Amino acid sequence: MSRQNPLSSKTSSRAKPQQSESCKSSANKSGEAKTRRQALTSLGAMLGGGIAASAFPGLVSPLRAAEPAPQDRKIQDTIRRGLEWIVKTQSRLGHWEASGSYRVPMTALAGIALTCEGSTTTQGKYSAAIRRATDYIISRARPNGLIGEPEDARYTYGHGFSLLFLSQVLGEEEDEDRRETLMDVLSRGVEFTGQAQTPAGGWGYVSARDGNNFDEGSTTVTQVQGLRGCRNSGVTVPKDIIDKAIKYIYDCQMPDGGICYSSNNRSGSRPAITAAAIACLFNAGEYDGERVQKLIKYCKSQLYDSVRTGRNSFGHWHYAYYYYSQAVYRQGGQLWDDYKDVLYPKLQTEQSNEGSWSGNIGPIYVTSLNLTMLQLENEFLPIYQR
Repeated sequence: MSRQNPLSSKTSSRAKPQQSESCKSSANKSGEAKTRRQALTSLGAMLGGGIAASAFPGLVSPLRAAEPAPQDRKIQDTIRRGLEWIVKTQSRLGHWEASGSYRVPMTALAGIALTCEGSTTTQGKYSAAIRRATDYIISRARPNGLIGEPEDARYTYGHGFSLLFLSQVLGEEEDEDRRETLMDVLSRGVEFTGQAQTPAGGWGYVSARDGNNFDEGSTTVTQVQGLRGCRNSGVTVPKDIIDKAIKYIYDCQMPDGGICYSSNNRSGSRPAITAAAIACLFNAGEYDGERVQKLIKYCKSQLYDSVRTGRNSFGHWHYAYYYYSQAVYRQGGQLWDDYKDVLYPKLQTEQSNEGSWSGNIGPIYVTSLNLTMLQLENEFLPIYQR
């Protein structure tokens, strides 16, 4: 299969979403179908019009599944308690935070976890919480396109996660005024992302100008996935931004197949960043080729079995498995079935009585990532679809 970039006008069919009987049965949900058609109409108009939805890999069909994939009742209860804990801990202003800071990235990640359940800003059990989160993040949009707090020493994380969250909300938004606002915020956000990119093709914790062109793998992945979400929703994303980012990732690949911390710090491969890179490349249509296979092989050796053993010599366990779960789910088949049969019970047993999880950065961060992993099979969000 030739390398193609789905953020350009030509896309691969590898990630074409599958239609199931449950998808067909949801046709009677006219409001839901209408908003999907609006998103597709917007995207078709943006790219020339008259193009079938199936031509865009990862873009959900307007007839999406009406119910989540069947799962063990205990896992469903785990998800429910986690989501209810998230809603209960939301501030009156609509945000969440970790250690008194990181309000924008925490709010975006919590919002993503809630939308994975199937609720939108106007429909579903968690619509009110999603709407408040959306309004909060919109309020953090700056005139220069940054979504976040300029004083945050790592504002690109919040910016990238916000692009991802708001782009998923846009595809379901029924209010025309809010859709226009979201399109404006996302369009300016994409412009900021392009301007923040370093000459090497990556991103750092702040923009290239603010950070003297420093860049590293984890923030780069966050930007690319956010851009992919925007593109899915009909927001124009310049092809050269993604091309440079993909080249950056490959430039950071080590002989063992993994990805190092930065193009300027090649001290060794980092399992967590490598897992994120695979998910990012899959989002960008990079599935085949020797270099991708080396990445997959490296992660399988470092991460696939450690979810069973609990080995965590690399740090940032939840970050690593948040992205690695996306990569394994995209590969599907027996690989995913065996993986989730270990991952799900592990996450279930680590949940607190109140419904949250604890770990590095804080409970809202870990809970949001874990709930996203547990809800990948719902396939409600285009960014996580096969």
